[in-house]
Amino acid sequence: MQEFYKKALYAFMLIVLADALLAIVLVDRSYLSQQLPLAQEAGDAGALRWRVGVTAKQWYPPMVQVDAKARDKLRFDLNLPAADPDPNASADLLASDGKGRPLQADLSMYSTISFVAKCAPANSMMFIVSSFDEHVSQRGNYLTYPPATTYFSCNEAGVPVTLDLTRLTIPPWWFDAVHRDLARQDYLLDRVERMVFGATPQSPRGVPAHVEISWITLRGRDYRYLAWLAGLVTAGWVAFGVWFFRGHARAMLASVDAQLKKDLPLVAYRQLTLEPYRDKEKAAVLKVIATNYTNPELDLEGVVAATGTNRTKVNDVLKSELGMTFTSYLNKLRLTEAARLLTEKNETTVAEIAYSVGYANVSYFNKLFKEEYGCTPKAFRTLAEQQDPPADPVHETAAP
Repeated sequence: MQEFYKKALYAFMLIVLADALLAIVLVDRSYLSQQLPLAQEAGDAGALRWRVGVTAKQWYPPMVQVDAKARDKLRFDLNLPAADPDPNASADLLASDGKGRPLQADLSMYSTISFVAKCAPANSMMFIVSSFDEHVSQRGNYLTYPPATTYFSCNEAGVPVTLDLTRLTIPPWWFDAVHRDLARQDYLLDRVERMVFGATPQSPRGVPAHVEISWITLRGRDYRYLAWLAGLVTAGWVAFGVWFFRGHARAMLASVDAQLKKDLPLVAYRQLTLEPYRDKEKAAVLKVIATNYTNPELDLEGVVAATGTNRTKVNDVLKSELGMTFTSYLNKLRLTEAARLLTEKNETTVAEIAYSVGYANVSYFNKLFKEEYGCTPKAFRTLAEQQDPPADPVHETAAP
């Protein structure tokens, strides 16, 4: 059994280590971070890019002028007329493929968008996500897309901005425009076609303004990796549990079998009375114990009285012949006989066997049996049924 427990400990430590490494890898993988690729040149037709566009009223000079030379950031100038309270001017990022054709981007696994916003002069700007809603949206008409909106500030030094994509709000005017229930404030991020960086009523009027949005990065969690982690960890521990209980049963069976074989000489207690001892006192001591061990009243004083010898002689005989004390030898005989009866008499109860081998207290018998064989009498009987019955030691003794 010790060898099995050692293997089980090594397997346990290996699983814990494997789970720790797996958790490190999969938890790290679950954190998503993607910098938005701006479309500056043609590429793979199937690759998602973000093409720069403009939304603004007709005005001269133009309200929005985008710097087409900027390759890794969104850079544009605002020229808002002082007389227009609501200019509706913005620079847009439009989802497209490498050929510039419109796409719908699935951003449902992302929860935040972060960027660095520089504005000269300082500005308060608007951020909008336009996501296609199949119930109300008309493809390409962004006024029919739910405009999930929030605001951010920027200045000449640059402001790090992080916006929660899951907590944007849709303005009331849109519900009136599309005749939708104002209570339906939900929106989805699985079919995003446009992201807007635009002016607000608080943006500077009548003066040129410059805006630069850089390091645009989406972040979120892919919980599929955590589901994989939970599944793999569960499967590993279930497999370990199955292996442990099956291995424990096999190890216990082997241990019981080895113990039975070891105790065969003691099962054959009749042999002790037949062996030719020259020492008559020794023969008498062994014979009295071997023929009376099932008597619950048998004790050392009874053996002394029955053999006419003394306590020292009895102990010396048992020490020299068997290496045991009187009590340990008596229990060994009783428990070994009980083990034999458990394997041969399935209809006999544990209590009946305990009484038949000299134990009046069943709980005490169960305690001693478990200490001897490492399992309860009931478990022992179950294990013994799984192995071939041991050879009858009495017949083996009688064999020439």
